[in-house]
Amino acid sequence: MFWSVCVVVLAYLLGSLSFAVIVSKAMHLDDPRSYGSGNPGATNVLRSGNKRAAVFTLLLDAVKGVVAVLVARLLADRLGYGDGVVALAGLASFLGHLYPVFFRFQGGKGVATAAGVLLALSPWVGLASLGTWLVVAIATRYSSLAALVTALLAPVYLFFLHGDPQGVIAVAVMSVLLVWRHRANISKLLNGTESKLGSKANKPAESGQ
Repeated sequence: MFWSVCVVVLAYLLGSLSFAVIVSKAMHLDDPRSYGSGNPGATNVLRSGNKRAAVFTLLLDAVKGVVAVLVARLLADRLGYGDGVVALAGLASFLGHLYPVFFRFQGGKGVATAAGVLLALSPWVGLASLGTWLVVAIATRYSSLAALVTALLAPVYLFFLHGDPQGVIAVAVMSVLLVWRHRANISKLLNGTESKLGSKANKPAESGQ
């Protein structure tokens, strides 16, 4: 029990590293919380006009989800816990991204980190989810809509392609939280005022992806 808690807490702390802020600071860019949607995520960093920073943010946010799951799985036999703790570690890293202890619990929407968790839990599910996001994003140019569609389908993919019940529950929780974090985007999509991929940042923060 002790080691299970330690693994989950460490996964949360890893998830709490807000790479949108860290990368922007390292590359001498404005804090992503100060423009566009105000969301510390890759899509908003892209609005700075620096594509390299956005790519670094996207990859690092995904990697922390991958690392949380793979390290938890690697230590499972040695520390004596099962797949449930592995799935919980993935969920914890996602929660860390949403509510980072290092950044006053003000985090991003969690799309890239969730993708990393899915890839680590099941590569086929991760690829199916990434494919879904790409198809919707390319077809509509709405990152938020792509994230919402993918969030709804991810637990279904995991159920049919992997069949891990504990993993399905963890991914379903992530999906619910993803939809909740995109509630402002849902309103904008319905009103036709949602920002599209590649749009330039506005200084006053508006709710977005």
